[in-house]
Amino acid sequence: MGHAASMSVTGMAWSALLVSVAVPAAVRALRHSPLWNRISVPAPLALPLLVLTHAWAILAGLADLGPPGAALVTESLLPVTAVLFWLPVLTRTRHRLDEGARCLYLFLAAPLLDLPAVAVIAAGHSAAGLAMIVGMLPLGGAAAALTWSWADREEREARRLAPNASGGDPLAR
Repeated sequence: MGHAASMSVTGMAWSALLVSVAVPAAVRALRHSPLWNRISVPAPLALPLLVLTHAWAILAGLADLGPPGAALVTESLLPVTAVLFWLPVLTRTRHRLDEGARCLYLFLAAPLLDLPAVAVIAAGHSAAGLAMIVGMLPLGGAAAALTWSWADREEREARRLAPNASGGDPLAR
């Protein structure tokens, strides 16, 4: 893919939506697949793999780096690394993160995946860069929803385990 094609608004939005919507939807739909246990990797490996593959796909297109056809290889690796990234969050594999770690993982990933878009904007392709940032918003939304769900579940559990308000701590009334 050439420089002009890789910096299109549609191309940038698709790249972001692939990572933040399409892949997690597919992984979630197939979350019980036995394949996930075989291919999952620890989160500390999955996150940098996705961040680096995503950055290379975007920045190589921006700078026209690499031999002809290299962009096709990188763009083919992007959904693979996105699957590896989402497995510790959405499936029950040996590398599944607990709730707190999943929240931190997603909140950490969101700005890291937006950094290449900042470079695209700085290079004068502001519409394409903004399309990527907007396309990545569902990742931050997933992080916020997961955090809210976790906090709500913890609060309900604490209420369930708390002593009865009529006979317990007078400050709890």
